[in-house]
Amino acid sequence: MSGAVAACLLVAQPALTQDIPPIEAYGELPSVETAAISASGERIAIVTTYGHERLLLIVDSSMNLLRQVRVQDAKLRDLEWVGDEAVLVVTSETEDLPIGYTTDSYEAFSAITVPVDSKKEIQVVFAGNRGVVTSIFGNYGVRKVDGQWRGYFGGIQLARSLDLGFVLSGTDISLMEVDLLKNSARKAASPPSTDVSREWLVDAGGKVAARFDLQSDTGRWQLFGSGGKALASGLQPEGYAGLIGLSFDGKGVIYSVRKDGQTVWYERKLDGSGEPKEVFEDVGVRMTYFDRHSPRILGILPRGSGQKPEFFDPVWNERAQKVARAFSKFDFSIEGWNDTFTQVLVRTSGTGDSGTWYLVDIDQLRAEAIGRERPAIGSDQVGPVSVFAYKAQDGLEMDGILTVPPGREAKSLPVVVFPHGGPAGFDRAEFDWWAQAFASRGYAVFQPNFRGSTHREAAFRNAGYGEWGRKMQTDLSDGLASLANAGIVDPKRACIMGASYGGYAALAGVTVQNGLYRCAVSVAGVSDPRQMYNTEVRESGNSNVLREALKMELGSKSDLDQVSPRRLAGKADAPILLIHGRDDTVVAFEQSTKMADALKDAGKPYKFVQLAGEDHWLSRSETRKQMLAEALAFVQEHNPAN
Repeated sequence: MSGAVAACLLVAQPALTQDIPPIEAYGELPSVETAAISASGERIAIVTTYGHERLLLIVDSSMNLLRQVRVQDAKLRDLEWVGDEAVLVVTSETEDLPIGYTTDSYEAFSAITVPVDSKKEIQVVFAGNRGVVTSIFGNYGVRKVDGQWRGYFGGIQLARSLDLGFVLSGTDISLMEVDLLKNSARKAASPPSTDVSREWLVDAGGKVAARFDLQSDTGRWQLFGSGGKALASGLQPEGYAGLIGLSFDGKGVIYSVRKDGQTVWYERKLDGSGEPKEVFEDVGVRMTYFDRHSPRILGILPRGSGQKPEFFDPVWNERAQKVARAFSKFDFSIEGWNDTFTQVLVRTSGTGDSGTWYLVDIDQLRAEAIGRERPAIGSDQVGPVSVFAYKAQDGLEMDGILTVPPGREAKSLPVVVFPHGGPAGFDRAEFDWWAQAFASRGYAVFQPNFRGSTHREAAFRNAGYGEWGRKMQTDLSDGLASLANAGIVDPKRACIMGASYGGYAALAGVTVQNGLYRCAVSVAGVSDPRQMYNTEVRESGNSNVLREALKMELGSKSDLDQVSPRRLAGKADAPILLIHGRDDTVVAFEQSTKMADALKDAGKPYKFVQLAGEDHWLSRSETRKQMLAEALAFVQEHNPAN
């Protein structure tokens, strides 16, 4: 592929036609999945699909091709630069575990170094290091130390056996330092003791600036500075405590704990002087921006709709506000920048935009589109997206994201209620491929940010505790009723659909609740909260911290059968579609198999689709398309749009 061809495929103009795009245009992985800009800003790495090939392209700032690598079906999780010399790609794969472990499988992560120079070899971190498992267990950053690029990862060291060579004798995780261009590794910090999880912060010089230990049996935590200096400690029975990063000046460490029902961030000076002080107490933090060369926090994105990035350096902040003003009509995010914050990668989407990546030269006030995520979907084919505000039946102020069919009056529409997963999470007014697929076929799609969603204040998030199948569930139907009262949707033509927790809510919508929906679609959904509780505690090695966290989220274990779709399968009053990936390591596959069995025993209509080789996140293009086609056909059968 030539440089010119690479540039053309990335910035291909979207279709300008009234024809409805094929369903594959929504379900397949985006033509541009992700991108990263190098430290100098002179090079960009992009993961793209061209024809039937999925590629990592490395280009210069003029979009001339420097190197291309086929990634095919690899499950890409992260992309970052190693200076200007190489790209670090993080992937994962579902791996089976032998008998004796608390779970049958896990998601194994790998880091791969791809040099810009095509003559140099691509290397998997730890491969060739016989004394270390060839997987990473945490990524603690890339640093330039003594002129060499080093990566810092959690790693499991193997024990040497005279008879068997190197063998796995335990799963303790050490901090490993890797020369990324030579792929040689050494231990940088020792693992914690048994039943303790440990996090590290690695400073710009490759030294451990801070570490954080959390005991899984009690929730007792300790914060240490360099050399093991004790800085702070406490008790969090539910485990809500951890490291955030270094302060902007690099002299303090910022950590989080739960206090009076909300997450609070504290700063402690690394030299041990003074007392911990609360930071960002007047603003909730949705996102944190870090220095690429250290764990210093450079800025934050406050929680709440319409918020703009805030950087602590005044010059950088002025530049960030220019970016925010330029893209204010869209849902936008700053995805990366060069070392001087004069060149920035921005991603946009929303009404009229199915996803676009821009390289922004702030000093020149120039933004160049370098990639379109879904060029087969024209701007006029994107359903309008907006925030719809309403009140729950107990008076709580709510909101959700409403997507309506393009070119059609938003009046008495058939509707799909589409709650998000988590349940800790939220939806915003962006292009959502799943919602837009249904909107393109004539449905209004409503994504309620029910209580417990994380886009608002602590009281709103805490209001979701213990409310699975209760107020969190009626928040969805209250939104449906409000849309109907506004004349936007026809409440008699409603289905409910979701994934993960959203899949639970879909099942609960036709079992725990009745008389609301014509059908339900659950993708990797929880069908039995009590079974989920038991499974997660067992797989954690009976962690008391996890046990307490689940009790806080779910409520009393003895009450969970009252909100279990599986236990209430006999009350199902609408057809149910179950879809689940066989490689799911988050929600057990048996959550769907047991729901299918319960529906079959109760004589209720259902269909069960198993996705071979697919995980919890729908990471593979072919199975994503399969899922979307099955879900759409099922809804069209039981709730036709026309």
